[in-house]
Amino acid sequence: MPEISRFYGIIVTMYYNDHAPPHFHVRYGQQKAIIAIESLGLLEGELRSRALGLVVEWASQHQEELRDNWKLARQNSPLDPVPPLE
Repeated sequence: MPEISRFYGIIVTMYYNDHAPPHFHVRYGQQKAIIAIESLGLLEGELRSRALGLVVEWASQHQEELRDNWKLARQNSPLDPVPPLE
């Protein structure tokens, strides 16, 4: 599961050839979540509200890059790093 970004203790990853809908995985300490790329909604798991807010802010800034990485992952191609939230 390639890591595509890391910020404020939040680790963002994508699996190769993962199931639809397009999404990414987030780990923050012991918490795990799956976030939809299009709606930026929580699909599964849970994150503290502060962490979820940071993830959604970051993802809204990088939605196109996330879409591109989803396509690459579906093709088993190397993923591009996405800049962290600043």
